[in-house]
Amino acid sequence: MRRLDTAKRATILQMLVEGSSLRSISRITGTSINTVTKLLVDAGRACAEFHDEAVRNVPARRVQVDEAWAFTYAKAKNVDTAEAAPEGAGDTWTWTALDADSKLIVSWLVGARNGRSAYCFMHDLAGRLRWRVQLTSDGLGSCVNAVEDVFGCDVDFAQLVKLYSTPGADEQRRYSPAQRHGAVKSPVIGEPEPDLISTSFVERQNLNLRMGVRRFTHLTNAFSKKLDNHVHHVALWSVWHNWRRRHTTLRTTPAQAAGLTSTWHDAEWLVRMIDDLIPAPKKPGPPKGSGGRPRKSAKSE
Repeated sequence: MRRLDTAKRATILQMLVEGSSLRSISRITGTSINTVTKLLVDAGRACAEFHDEAVRNVPARRVQVDEAWAFTYAKAKNVDTAEAAPEGAGDTWTWTALDADSKLIVSWLVGARNGRSAYCFMHDLAGRLRWRVQLTSDGLGSCVNAVEDVFGCDVDFAQLVKLYSTPGADEQRRYSPAQRHGAVKSPVIGEPEPDLISTSFVERQNLNLRMGVRRFTHLTNAFSKKLDNHVHHVALWSVWHNWRRRHTTLRTTPAQAAGLTSTWHDAEWLVRMIDDLIPAPKKPGPPKGSGGRPRKSAKSE
């Protein structure tokens, strides 16, 4: 089986994190949709492994966490009536922890918006930090128990509870979020600095995620059809964001700003990293029943 050359694979990976769908990439690059999907799967596996090993001992001081909603195959309310809904169908939440100073994605998790996912997410986050941090989340109640169970007293934790107005009967707000008219800063554990209680940076990161990963685009048919591919795409995005994409304010990548590397990496580096972590496809063997010997053609016989 032949692989695409490095330049074309780098182009496909860049299109995947710049808001292009699988089929549009297939049409533009003249590549089979199955080839594009296979590259996404390989990239996701390699990026998840790379992130797990490389993003460790992060010298963060302020960490913001938030969840971004999407759905797989069908929305949760429609799963029961959906035809042949696969495992994992329904609402899909991507948890993200962002270093507010370097803009590094320290940890991410794809799962439900419940206590179990909150605990797994916080447990992974705690294992990647170098020292005590100030942690801020939104008003989700499951975060409080998860932080208490994982960090104990070794964290300065606060929640930013946002207040929204209720639209009137005459307001047309079908495609617009409710208007925000305030927020309450609620210290929970330790002594978080009031001026640093914020989720603005991680919310901006969620916007970048929606703009860069087509699966998160609302009101379209670009949603994920398989949960595994959704996870692979988030893994690819996180490595691209941390190691490849220069932040416009910092003028470096988040990985450089966090001190994890001194080098800016290009798209070809990502392709080489995937090749190092994912074994090359094997050449097809002889047909079954041939006894290990190639069959003769009818003409030669």
